[in-house]
Amino acid sequence: MSFKPLWGIVLWGIVLWAIAPPTQAQSSLDRQAKEVAARLIGVMDTSAQAAANPDRFDVRMTTCAINIEGRSSPDAIYLYQEQALSSELAKPYRQRFLQISPSVYSQTVLSLSFRPARPEKFIGLCNQPEASRIVLARDLGQPICTVFLKQSGDDFAGRTPIDGCAANVRGAVRITNQVTLYKSGMETWDRGYDARGKQVWGAKTESYQYRRRK
Repeated sequence: MSFKPLWGIVLWGIVLWAIAPPTQAQSSLDRQAKEVAARLIGVMDTSAQAAANPDRFDVRMTTCAINIEGRSSPDAIYLYQEQALSSELAKPYRQRFLQISPSVYSQTVLSLSFRPARPEKFIGLCNQPEASRIVLARDLGQPICTVFLKQSGDDFAGRTPIDGCAANVRGAVRITNQVTLYKSGMETWDRGYDARGKQVWGAKTESYQYRRRK
């Protein structure tokens, strides 16, 4: 009696499972991706942290849903996000687009960030009605980094790849980040490193603590 046909069926079944994972897992991650996007959307700031620690700046982070015209991933949610000092909201120092999507293979929610090709064009985009927030696919710019978020109880926690992401920001050639996303806000350990591996900016002994504005 030969077991080769049986083993062939088993192996083919494994391959099919890898190619087309169970619907239940996909549905769960779809819900998680929507929850991550919902927690990011809105306005948060670090005013409470700045009030308690004079070495911290009061930074506002504004995030909103956008519509992509042209090429896009059908299972992804697209967001626009900008950060600025609360005293200079018209001059954001960081602008990015985020693609939030489920990944069954890594069992995480992926947050892929893009640097806008023409950032000045999108300043204050979240002040517009959602129907007017239309971004051409070519204006998304270059993908710069990915954060892998996994649900942990009521929260989502994640980080960039171990080696970080290539960058050219304020003297840093590589950036890393660790993120914990709560219902009430988020904490980040955003750090930039130069070519010698020395940290040149970012969190050191305390995370950046963003809290949702009421």
